[in-house]
Amino acid sequence: MNRTVHRFTSAAAGALLAALALGAAPAHGAERAADPPEFDFSACPTAGELPAGADPGTWRCEVMHATGHLRMGAVDEPLTEPMTITFAEGRVDGEFRQVFGKMTAAPIRVGGTPLTLTPQYGGYSDFLSDDTRRGEFDIKFAIGTAHGVPTRPSSHCSVGSDEDAVHLVLKDTDPTRVISTDPLIVTFGAQDTEFAAPGTSGCGPLRRTLDRALGLPSEAGANAFDMDVTVAIRPYV
Repeated sequence: MNRTVHRFTSAAAGALLAALALGAAPAHGAERAADPPEFDFSACPTAGELPAGADPGTWRCEVMHATGHLRMGAVDEPLTEPMTITFAEGRVDGEFRQVFGKMTAAPIRVGGTPLTLTPQYGGYSDFLSDDTRRGEFDIKFAIGTAHGVPTRPSSHCSVGSDEDAVHLVLKDTDPTRVISTDPLIVTFGAQDTEFAAPGTSGCGPLRRTLDRALGLPSEAGANAFDMDVTVAIRPYV
């Protein structure tokens, strides 16, 4: 399976791993959680799927769990079940790169309707952190019903698509905090309150009805995605 490679770096995680390698105390006052959450690394890209020239000794796999709250058009719902995003990141010729692994998420029930929205990877990620943002991420939402029956069988009915995804530019709301050093687990808060949400896609004659029910499209500034994030980090070597 081919995986798209994108540039990626997490300054906080990189500094933490470097500190651990040197035997120094990690930044932010590392703490060992009594019962850190469990993480599944089985979706990590294999060493053979890393980019040509990648040294596995400088690469790591990261598994991110995110809960929070989604406000998008007429949707205003908590994300109580974590979205899980797995990817690898490291260096090639001195530049940080990412290999996306997998994203999974539970359906979000849209209150007042029989609809559900299931977050899915939208085909692009770039978590190059700087002073203005944590990173960027494209997401789409598969539309179904509360009973698990697709809105249109054999369709790809969704909010957004690979060609017109919801583009998130995530900014920090809570600083990075280490909750475990073995394995290395960090937490932080992030949000985007400026993204625009497209209308539905691939829904055939139901498109207008679904757009009205979901309040879409929704212009920039009228939406918010808040995330409480926990990330587990495992070196390849």
